[in-house]
Amino acid sequence: MDFNEELDARGLNCPLPILRCKKAMNGLNGGDVLKIVATDPGSVKDFEAFCKQTGNELLESTEDGGEFTFYIKKS
Repeated sequence: MDFNEELDARGLNCPLPILRCKKAMNGLNGGDVLKIVATDPGSVKDFEAFCKQTGNELLESTEDGGEFTFYIKKS
């Protein structure tokens, strides 16, 4: 999937992945896509809730070997 910026949140626990995501999203334009890679299992629900609250679109959420990858499109 195409993305404009990547955020490496591996090794960070809640709420740091969300806080870093929020900061990164502030620097993006509407329609831009942020790729986030995290290792915190709680980040799955956190990013779902984050997108619902902010109106951004969670395009994809996958897990591979304990690494979670998210693609979020800025509204």
